Order: sequence, then structure tokens, then C-alpha cells
Amino acid sequence: MMRQAGRYMAEYQALAKRHPSFRERSENTDLIVEITLQPWRAFAPDGVILFSDILTPLPAIGVPFDISDSKGPVIQSPVRSEGQVRELVPIDLDMLQFVGESLKILRNEIDGKAALLGFVGAPWTIATYIVEGGMTNTYTNIKNMCHTAPDVLRCLLSHLAEAISDYIIYQVNSGAQCIQIFDSWGGQLPPHVWEQWSKPYIKKIVNRIKKECPHVPLVLYRNGNGGLLERMKDTRVDVIGLDWTVDMADGRKRLGNGISVQGNVDPAFLFSPLPVLTDEIRRVVKAAGTKGHILNLGHGVLQKTPEEAVAHFFDVTRSLRYDTHFQGSVAEGLQPVA
Repeated sequence: MMRQAGRYMAEYQALAKRHPSFRERSENTDLIVEITLQPWRAFAPDGVILFSDILTPLPAIGVPFDISDSKGPVIQSPVRSEGQVRELVPIDLDMLQFVGESLKILRNEIDGKAALLGFVGAPWTIATYIVEGGMTNTYTNIKNMCHTAPDVLRCLLSHLAEAISDYIIYQVNSGAQCIQIFDSWGGQLPPHVWEQWSKPYIKKIVNRIKKECPHVPLVLYRNGNGGLLERMKDTRVDVIGLDWTVDMADGRKRLGNGISVQGNVDPAFLFSPLPVLTDEIRRVVKAAGTKGHILNLGHGVLQKTPEEAVAHFFDVTRSLRYDTHFQGSVAEGLQPVA
């Protein structure tokens, strides 16, 4: 479940009061391990997700940042010129030892009872923060760079693709068994612009990981991806995450049998009466078919989500049985994914 560790849990909120800095919580090995394990101990999901942030590796490439409670990530010196791109450095993995140490400890703690998942941001999404200087509603600076400084933007994205690839390999070598790539702000691009400025750099990452870590599944998630499913498939990732605006059965048909999917329950359903949530889980699972589907939310767990709803999500999922649930399924026409 995306964002399964976090602000909706009372246990996490109590810890956050003792350690109010998000940077501390996400860059201290003991805290990372504790926060990562909180939802696993409470709900026993099949996947344990490293507690981290897609911006965590930025200082290791020469981009310092802070996180403000009111503004979110803040980068004091946005990178918008050729000179600034040249000042970026190859990723210094020694600065990210807390990630590697946490993954090693977690792999030992979990002891094969669940999969350990790592994650990264896609180059376009990371570049958005670096160029804009933090969160934005308009993306005007980076979108303008596509036309006014394309060579600078290409150099930045290439540098990020290399650094993110190194970071994925580091996570895998430290114990991560699956990696999700978040192109969170790729959804702000028209499809033809995404093809030019995001997809090629995701493909660079995927091609390298397929070569150096061929056993590790890669998941690609982009919020608002309904118009891009076929284009996302061409990245060669193993799994494509669907948000809740995509009909699951339609998404499966559009993607075909050769790729798995993840999703796509609307996180708002976790605020509904539990029988309503049950029906939605069953509907999504049935629409996805008998193989090649990771049940998940279509986006992260929302703040103030009732913990009993999260527990119910996992309990219902574990109660489903393929031999009975798929009789008369709308997905019966799908062939199982190999």
C-alpha cells in the first residue's frame, strides 16, 4: 500500500512529535527502520516499503535542500543554468549509507516474510523540484526550459538518470527486492511532451537496471496516467501502477497480457463504510484478472485515514480466494500474465 508508513498512524504521529524533523526521521537508520516496520507489525502487508523520500539522494549529487512544514521541500538555489548543471556531481553513495544500512537491517528483520521494496523518483520529477526550487502548481520554469534551454535540461535529466540508476543498484545491493519509480509530476505533461522529456530518461534507467540487476522487478507509477498506458509500457518496466481514474479492466485490455499492473483502489474509499470498501476491493481484484496484479491504492494513503480501514483493506485482501472469486469475472477473457 503506497505510503503505508506515515501520518495516518497514531504510532507514527507519536514518534514524529519526539522527532519533528522529517529529514531526521528519513535519514536516521534507527528511525527509518522503526517507521518502516510500524505498518508491517500492525497490518502484515506482503510488501514492506522503505521509509524514505524521492528527494533523499539530492545532497549526494550536490543539491542541498530543506523540508518546511508549510512549504514542503525547499531548494534555495534552483538549478536552471548550464553552469549550475556542471556543478552537479556523480552520486556519492557514502552520503546515503543510512539507506543501505536500513535496508540491510530491514531485510534481516523481515526474514523472508514479506518483500522489501525500495523506490526512487523519475528524472523528470526530480528535475521539477530542482528547477522550480520546491513544490509548484504551475511548473512554468521547467516547462519553459524545454523550449528556451533544452540542452541544459537534457544534461540535467541525463545526470539524474545516471545518479538514479546508481541509487537503485545501491538499494538492490543493500537488500531491496523490488524498486518502484515514481514519475509523480510526469502527469503534468501532455503525452507528446512526456514522450520527449520523461520517457527516454526512464528508459535509460530501466535498460541499465535490466542489464545489471535483471532479477529485480521494476514498477512505474505516474499519477494521472490514463492517457499514457500504452506509452508507459514501452519503457520495459515489469509493472505499471494505475491510479483510480483508470478503469482496471480497461487498463488490462489496453496493456495486454505481457505486463503486470498495480492498483487501483481510490484512497478515499478508506473513509467509506467498511462494507463499501470491501465491495470496491473485490471489484478491482475481479477486474484485474487471475494473475499479474498487485492490489494497491491508486495513490498514497491519505492523511487522517482510519487505521481500522487500512487493517480492513489487508484483511479483505487476504480473505479472497481465486477459485471462487473469479467465477463470472469480467476479466475471464484475459490470458494470465507469464
